[in-house]
Amino acid sequence: MSRHRWLLAALLVALAAPTRAAEPMLLNPAQMQSLGIETAEAGAAPAGREGSLPARVLVPVDQMRIVAAPVDGRIEMLAVAPGMSVRAGQTVARLASPEALALQRDALQARNQSALLDHNRKRDEQLFAEGLIPESRLQATRAAAAQARALASERTQALKLAGITPGKLGGPLTLSSPIDGVVLAQNAEVGERVSSTAPIYRIAQLSPLWLEIQAPLTLARAVREGMAVRIAGTEVSGKVIAVGRAVDPESQTVLLRAAVDAGAERLHPGQVVEVSIDANIHASGQRLPASALAREGGRTLVFVRTATGADGERFEAREVTVLGQGGDTVVVDGVKAGETVAVQGVSGLKAMLTGVGAQ
Repeated sequence: MSRHRWLLAALLVALAAPTRAAEPMLLNPAQMQSLGIETAEAGAAPAGREGSLPARVLVPVDQMRIVAAPVDGRIEMLAVAPGMSVRAGQTVARLASPEALALQRDALQARNQSALLDHNRKRDEQLFAEGLIPESRLQATRAAAAQARALASERTQALKLAGITPGKLGGPLTLSSPIDGVVLAQNAEVGERVSSTAPIYRIAQLSPLWLEIQAPLTLARAVREGMAVRIAGTEVSGKVIAVGRAVDPESQTVLLRAAVDAGAERLHPGQVVEVSIDANIHASGQRLPASALAREGGRTLVFVRTATGADGERFEAREVTVLGQGGDTVVVDGVKAGETVAVQGVSGLKAMLTGVGAQ
């Protein structure tokens, strides 16, 4: 029985150890100076805002077009350059291509052959009606005509896919803009030989634009489609149109997508901006420098000063939830406005918490 009691007492001591480790830590002035500990007061975050979040400006995928070489050839002329506006159907380049000439020739031959065999079909139908030829000859003529029509249609479709006008033989191949938009990129030069499907221009419509926003998981859970998004330092705003379901394993963020209509002309694809989302999600959140955070055992901690005296200052490790982050500032839940938090020397406090260098 005494052995069982001893084991129970040892178990209770082991369970109580973490509680003691989490008790406030006393640091005398010499330790404070040695660890380089500096403090700051937690500041309340504006109600209904998550703080700044990083975002990247993108062109919606359905507003992007690529002008590519439909066949192998050499670029004879480029009519536009990046930054220029273009209209749908406007000539943007010309391509000299022996392959295009071969396609035109084959299509013309197939069309002439189809016309000839169709004429033979009509003639044999008349001869068969007069009893001058057997039915087997008529069937063979009809089959040949049908096959020629199919081949002519195939060759004509190949011309259309290559952007070549059927029935026109010779001359350079003209490439046109498929949409009204702005040239974002030029991928070839005059005189350059390009292969089939090689991109020559990238053209896009620049209104509306998308914002891809990286948001902490705790914030993303509260975001809903239709919430307003504002770009820091501007009057440009938009609305959330999608909330991702996957979490980035490294940053533990979720991808949010917003659409910007009004003011899109002030943004540039590829531009990195900071945004805020109007979401009433953490009116009690407090702003702190990102340097105040410590990670320990899957938890996020800050060290809050609980007392000061002649013998030194006491700090307690407190678990917090990160609600938002932008630049060097975070918004957290778990501390109160005005509480004093360690913002420098946090690694030393973490070491003392875990028992490393506690002496």
